[in-house]
Amino acid sequence: MATSSHLSATNQPPPLVGYDLFSQNRPLAEALRREGAGWAEEQCAAFGGSCGGEPLELGRLANDHPPLLLTHDRYGERLDEVEFHPAWHHLLRLGVEHGLHASPWRERGGGAHVARAAKFVTLAYAEAGVGCPLSMTHAAVPALRAAAPDLAPGWEPALTSLAYDPGLRPISRKHGALAGMAMTERQGGSDVRANETRAELLADGMYELTGEKWFCSAPMCDVFLTLAQAGGGLTCFLVPRVLPDGTRNGFRLRRLKDKLGNRSNASAEIGLENAIAFRVGDEGRGVATIIEMVVHTRLDCALGSAALQRRAVAEATHHCAHRAAFGRLLTEQPLMQNVLADLCLDSEASTAVTMRLARAFDEGDDTFRRLATAVTKYWVCKQTPALVAEALECLGGNGYVEESGLPRLFRESPLNSLWEGAGNVIALDVLRALDRESESLEAYRAEVSLARGADRRLDVAVAELEAELADGDGVEFRARRLVEQLALCLQASLLVRHAPAEVADAFCASRLGGAGGRSYGTLPLGADVSFIVERHRPHLGE
Repeated sequence: MATSSHLSATNQPPPLVGYDLFSQNRPLAEALRREGAGWAEEQCAAFGGSCGGEPLELGRLANDHPPLLLTHDRYGERLDEVEFHPAWHHLLRLGVEHGLHASPWRERGGGAHVARAAKFVTLAYAEAGVGCPLSMTHAAVPALRAAAPDLAPGWEPALTSLAYDPGLRPISRKHGALAGMAMTERQGGSDVRANETRAELLADGMYELTGEKWFCSAPMCDVFLTLAQAGGGLTCFLVPRVLPDGTRNGFRLRRLKDKLGNRSNASAEIGLENAIAFRVGDEGRGVATIIEMVVHTRLDCALGSAALQRRAVAEATHHCAHRAAFGRLLTEQPLMQNVLADLCLDSEASTAVTMRLARAFDEGDDTFRRLATAVTKYWVCKQTPALVAEALECLGGNGYVEESGLPRLFRESPLNSLWEGAGNVIALDVLRALDRESESLEAYRAEVSLARGADRRLDVAVAELEAELADGDGVEFRARRLVEQLALCLQASLLVRHAPAEVADAFCASRLGGAGGRSYGTLPLGADVSFIVERHRPHLGE
């Protein structure tokens, strides 16, 4: 009697594919409605269904086949191009066609930033790498509108087009364009005022830039915002890859970075060799000019990290709901319930605070977003590596194997904490906001106070925060602790007001009330862990 050499697997969870990434992310769907974009729920669900299918596999392929640098053609002529796997183009096209790079600038009415934020989180769940060019293009538009009203009309139609049109050609021959950023240099890093790239004013009012940039994000883009030293000091410039006559600008790709994660996306070291550039804003106002772009990309860093947290939680809760050990499902075992619920709390808090922040962009609430953006970017991004590592451990040895997807997620997890200002840079920026823009602190206080009296632990934490704010001793030394307190009070206020009572109570007890430990899985007795885990677990087929 013939026997099959293939044995069917037992005690293995079904693949977590083929479901609506948006609707099954309950805190995200609730926040979309709460923060003013309920009108977009149907389109977000359709997008979530799309992202929960083939894009999950495309994300793997794009990372397994990273971009290649093509410096010269076969005849020795310079190309300075980047070659991507088709999976990358498919994913980036998906993001562009759904307006993740431009929808708030195209759509009238409230909630456009919130709707975009929900879609950004959903696509980043499938693959984070394409978020870089989408985010920078989105952020370039308001920067150009504010500082270069003469340049904006020539670039905005292409930058806000829903057509994905890769390839280097003059902007007049492009159906759509993407924007990048090149700010840091070897000798300065985050201290961009130490930049040495020089800008020489030409007779026609344009400039020639000469220098090196240590990090250029998404170098395949059509145009870049960068900083250089002009006669009046550090200045912001717009640098096209291709000039109007079709010739390549003096924008040289030295090499691509060999990065820990984010491998589907290209990051480059570049040289500017008499590169033609257009001034954006006044000479000497480079940092002030480009900060409008940075504020938007910082929001996207937090959104991207919230997406990584959500995927980690989804993978862990799904696995444990279908995997048995020692006679029962993992998700039925008390200690694993504690770990999973603890992870879920941070994921939900990150979703709540980033979506509330997106509403501030919709409302033009610059006062609130000034402080809240920095605080949120710092804390949500800083939490992500530890959360992903713990989620990986929930899968045991399976989580350490590439096929699970968790190693790729873990390699990705530190990125957003570094990008657009590492932890110390952001913490010091918060101190500047507190010192120079007191109205931003008042806006923060007003938001947090909406939950006053609803939870004693939150009230105590807010009082302790006020005491920290009033203490002028060693404030720079204490900056990270202060930012952490600001973030936790804001998250707790949102959860107390909007999340189920089981979520809010466990968060306040463990994050504010001293009943939690320093690692995941240390929630106190009494936390309704079963409810919390079930709220966050994906339900296939629903």
